[in-house]
Amino acid sequence: MNIFIGGAWPYANGSLHLGHIASLLPGDILARYYRTKGENVLYVSGSDCNGTPITIKAKQEGFSIKEIADHYHQEFTDCFKKLGFSYDCYSRTDESQHHQIVQEIFLTLQQNGHIYKKEVEQTFCETCDQFLPDRYVEGVCPHCGNQARGDQCDFCSAILDPIDLLEKTCKLCGNSPTIKQTEHFYFALSSFQKELEEYVEQAKNQHSWRENALQLTKRYLKEGLKDRAATRDLPIGVSVPIKGYEKKKIYVWIEAVSGYYSASKKWAKETGKDNSDFWNEQSRSYYVHGKDNIPFHSIIWPAILMGIGSKALPTHIVSNEYLTVEKKKLSTSRNWAVWVPEFLDKYHPDSIRYFLTINAPENRDTDFSWREFIYRHNSELLGAYGNLVNRTFKFIEKYYNNTIPTGIIEKEIESDIQLLYKKIGNCIENAEFKEALSEIFTSIRKANKFFDEEQPWKKIVEDKPYCDHTISNCVYLIANLTQLLSPFLPFSTKEVKEMMGVEKWNWKPINRCSNKLTIIRPLFERIDLKIIDEELFKLSNQVK
Repeated sequence: MNIFIGGAWPYANGSLHLGHIASLLPGDILARYYRTKGENVLYVSGSDCNGTPITIKAKQEGFSIKEIADHYHQEFTDCFKKLGFSYDCYSRTDESQHHQIVQEIFLTLQQNGHIYKKEVEQTFCETCDQFLPDRYVEGVCPHCGNQARGDQCDFCSAILDPIDLLEKTCKLCGNSPTIKQTEHFYFALSSFQKELEEYVEQAKNQHSWRENALQLTKRYLKEGLKDRAATRDLPIGVSVPIKGYEKKKIYVWIEAVSGYYSASKKWAKETGKDNSDFWNEQSRSYYVHGKDNIPFHSIIWPAILMGIGSKALPTHIVSNEYLTVEKKKLSTSRNWAVWVPEFLDKYHPDSIRYFLTINAPENRDTDFSWREFIYRHNSELLGAYGNLVNRTFKFIEKYYNNTIPTGIIEKEIESDIQLLYKKIGNCIENAEFKEALSEIFTSIRKANKFFDEEQPWKKIVEDKPYCDHTISNCVYLIANLTQLLSPFLPFSTKEVKEMMGVEKWNWKPINRCSNKLTIIRPLFERIDLKIIDEELFKLSNQVK
């Protein structure tokens, strides 16, 4: 099976925070699982270096747009690597190859009759002497009354036009913009209404989209789709490939989602492989993002694909709700956030992968608290999984000279493991990562209980063959539970794999490992509870 996985593209205008990772982590779990299963996987993403947020950040910081984009793209790349994200291609939207692909898509849409010119009104700042990109306009949402940007309201998820906003102001100078006539290209989104309704109904019947994606998309369709501007007057971005309009740029909502295709083309060029395997109606595709990106993946991107004649519509939409921090909404402007670069300097990457999966905002908003994070690390990663591995391997080191004893695997244990593979596989494929990880840790606690009840420290003296049998079963459990954990916790499971001499993970029960254990070491270290107060103090004092 060909599996395409697209992770949302973060804006290269500031550091990643845990909210970003919570929404993107499912993509890596999926990629690792399907590779272990032996499927053909292409996992892509990249940094959005063309968006208005980068331009705003550059003006605020006094750097060039390229300097800002370069800095954060490199920081993103480093963070994703440290977190174990296994992208096949992590690209960026300011590359010439991406621009070329986007221009080809734009021209194909135009040739197929889905792009047309239109005289429109647009916000213009007399003080700054320029038409304002959507995110340069701020004001009050006409639907819910909350503060919003000119492109979208984060409170009620309404897609907006800057002209719709009440009490409009220019983000650059703070003055009220005027309205002027200008000419732009428009995408005939409304013409895809019926096709998209049928497509969404199919996704509903297949249960392959998260419920928030289904409900929000159905709401947009019920309200009736409207044609959307396909170009904007922007300082950076992909130029319109039509004579006389080169100074205009292709709107980011067309350009950014097209990055999935441009990244796959880049991967094909760099590896000499064929990316067309992932762009047909037989392939399975997962699009992983936060709920603020739902309409771009459930309506815009499918409409673009329909418009260029592609059958490779998204089959699975994995859209997380929001992650709050200490019961408060995450705010980058107020600096109420846990920043990933700093986090990774102090904590094990598997710790945050574990916490953001077991506490994932899959169906509702969830909270990151330092107390719960540290308690879960100590009690579950260290106290359950790390303890199972360490106590078993140390016992083998002490009493068996690192040689794994042979024994017959108990039928009940073997049956439980076989069923667990099926259950975890189904959960992952259906984007139920929290349930999958919870089930594995239930089995880890059960394995610890087995060790305790069998009392090998007594049996090694009283009945060594019985002890051999117990330890052999414990090693069998560790090998298979570790393999099941490998998509979730790649760093610690790699260590177990090396200690056990397992050469390769496969998504099927491991019956026998090498005879010898090597370099036995603890998987995790206990985090001192005083760190909780230190982190809370730091968080409170960093707020602007």
